[in-house]
Amino acid sequence: MSDKIDAVWPAVPADERMSPAELRVVREYLGLTGEALAAYLGVSSRTVRHWEAGQFAVPDGVRLELEQLEEITARAVDDAVAQLLDVPEPTVLVYRSDEEYRAAQPDTRLPASWHRAVIARAADRVPGLAIDYPQPVS
Repeated sequence: MSDKIDAVWPAVPADERMSPAELRVVREYLGLTGEALAAYLGVSSRTVRHWEAGQFAVPDGVRLELEQLEEITARAVDDAVAQLLDVPEPTVLVYRSDEEYRAAQPDTRLPASWHRAVIARAADRVPGLAIDYPQPVS
């Protein structure tokens, strides 16, 4: 499957290739598990584990996909901050599970953990931000 990832991206210069450690740090910074990253990239979770363990080189396309995801994430943080900054007593809801998140955001390919990471980063910039779960549907 990683060949499929590289097929759509140009090659990255050797000195800019992603190391196994960098892959893990970026994945965790984005709030993604190995399984969630694998699903996002369309590869098996075993493949992600192999990349992070250094058993296989991280394909160039993965670095480029993650750079795009970092941009998407930064925009999501900025958008959340912009919506919440001037609100008195700002509150935002986060989701307990992927199912709950996808019910609220059906078009997303990303997991609830990504959304929670976005909100955590926004909370650093929005004083007094309250974070809560939606009320359970009974």
